[in-house]
Amino acid sequence: MADKQYELLSEIEKENDIKKIPKEKYGQLAKEIREFLINSISETGGHLGSNLGAVELTMALHLALNLPEDKIVWDVGHQSYTHKLLTGRREGFEHLRQYGGMSGFPKRKESPCDSFDTGHSSTSISAGLGLVKARDLAGEKHTVVSVIGDGSLTGGMAYEAMNNAARMDTNFIIVLNDNNMSISENVGGVSSYLNSIRTTESYQDLKDSIYYNLIKTKKGENVAEAIRSVKSSIKHLVIPGMFFEDMGLTYLGPVDGHDIGAMTKVLAEAKRMKRGVVVHVLTQKGKGYGPAEKHPARFHGAEPFDVKTGLPKKIREKANYTDVFSTVMCKLGSEDEKIVAITAAMPDGTGLKRFHNMYPKRFFDVGIAEEHAVTFAAGMAAGGFKPVVAIYSSFLQRAYDQMIHDVCIQNMPVVFAVDRAGLVGSDGETHQGIFDLSYLSSIPNMTVMAPKNKWELSDMMKYATNFGAPIAVRYPRGQAYDGLEEFRAPIELGKAEMLYNDKDAKICLVAVGSMVETAKEVRENLMADGIACSVCNARFVKPIDEKTMLEIADNHSIIVTMEENVASGGFGEKVREVLDSGKDKRDKVTLVSVALPDTYVEHGNVAKLKSILGIDAMSIVNRIKTLINK
Repeated sequence: MADKQYELLSEIEKENDIKKIPKEKYGQLAKEIREFLINSISETGGHLGSNLGAVELTMALHLALNLPEDKIVWDVGHQSYTHKLLTGRREGFEHLRQYGGMSGFPKRKESPCDSFDTGHSSTSISAGLGLVKARDLAGEKHTVVSVIGDGSLTGGMAYEAMNNAARMDTNFIIVLNDNNMSISENVGGVSSYLNSIRTTESYQDLKDSIYYNLIKTKKGENVAEAIRSVKSSIKHLVIPGMFFEDMGLTYLGPVDGHDIGAMTKVLAEAKRMKRGVVVHVLTQKGKGYGPAEKHPARFHGAEPFDVKTGLPKKIREKANYTDVFSTVMCKLGSEDEKIVAITAAMPDGTGLKRFHNMYPKRFFDVGIAEEHAVTFAAGMAAGGFKPVVAIYSSFLQRAYDQMIHDVCIQNMPVVFAVDRAGLVGSDGETHQGIFDLSYLSSIPNMTVMAPKNKWELSDMMKYATNFGAPIAVRYPRGQAYDGLEEFRAPIELGKAEMLYNDKDAKICLVAVGSMVETAKEVRENLMADGIACSVCNARFVKPIDEKTMLEIADNHSIIVTMEENVASGGFGEKVREVLDSGKDKRDKVTLVSVALPDTYVEHGNVAKLKSILGIDAMSIVNRIKTLINK
């Protein structure tokens, strides 16, 4: 039975059902999709602005293609909600981004219409080109489309792929979804170039059919090449730069991304071409919902909100770690003119917007280009400045080579503020920051710290900006812990902090960063059952405090290491190495490693994920009690 509120949307039960909808009702369907997304995401949270802007674009793609035979690769993937609706997954939105529910990103295991899993930016053209070559080698004829945003074009990988796709003699469609936004407003030369195209009137390209009919004859081949040459010259006059054409890709557009008729027409033209084609589509992020149109950055990844006002349902009362970082950066900037701040398209998300407002000449947003951000920071350090690079944990791993090659080999004084470290929840596998302790501590000359609470984050940032060598401070997403305020010993290189050292305790918890709060809770639970327990705040993952670890081993029979990182290459392994090096320590002490398993953690509420993965307080308490009983 059709849902009266979503009369047309309820008729779409599987892929290609949109083709049953009469053309004159496309506008109504688009309106229903927007209403559904606004109402649904207001309850679950999710990426709203990008999806509202891509409704008609997605509808046009589904009208022009035959899924799942044809393939769509969504760059980043957070704009794929309409695609999910049009492939019959409406009921799944009730549990969007919840554990066991539908992902907020394309997932091949979720539907055959999701041709490639995405989550990070600038990857879609490379993946699409791979699908094209696989298609051709298999002798198949289906269409492959990569949809990439203008923000993602600031990432260098996109250009590597376009360079490889140039001059190809087979069809490949790149849809450039141009809304002048990534998460925050786009910056740099690419944005300026696209702005110049936005203000230029569209032109009528010569039809491919003329060219291919002419080359069938020997005389016609020369004529066709002459026409192509003239056509290219005309384009250079009409559209400034013709960047994509110069790379060897055919450019079509710009076209109104909210005009379904215009979109389907240009996609039909693009499908006929036997080469790489860029279809430039202009859209508005947040279209159809006033608060999202006015505040697109706020509705990039929204928490549950009130539909009428657009305001979050849950008011945040306490500062989160990003807020603390923001405050301390502004203070450090006022005290030292050599401190500069760098981010990769996330001034809001990393908390650097206030620094930008206060010190605009010392703030640098390099776009979605983590690799460039790190090497750029190394160059600034070589020039005598103190760069602080603020990037999410899962995105920083994209710049692993640059951290090794350009920062650490030269021992450059670059500070890495590693936000969203540990489990981040709803965005799932591609966004969980669970590898940074492993990959950062594997690099020679890199020092790695993690604060136990908001005051220690402030102290560590002050320490790091005067350290004079590569150093990383990793801190989690969410509310900043304000407990254990009484413990604030001065920070010394490679020195841990004993918080509770009970003389009767046979158990010592050695925790890293966010897990110190959990360790305190574990201790309180054990003490309530008459079990004494010591607690150590590791502070440094590299260099590890070997002296303190060996002293703990002398005075305790069970050591429990606790970290919100994968076990492989993590803190627990480093403690084991220290104990193995100590005389007879290995046989006298039982070492328990509380860490994340060697797997990718799916989306879900962070507290629930911690419980499932066994790193919450009660799971650790039960594990220790079982060990004691044995």
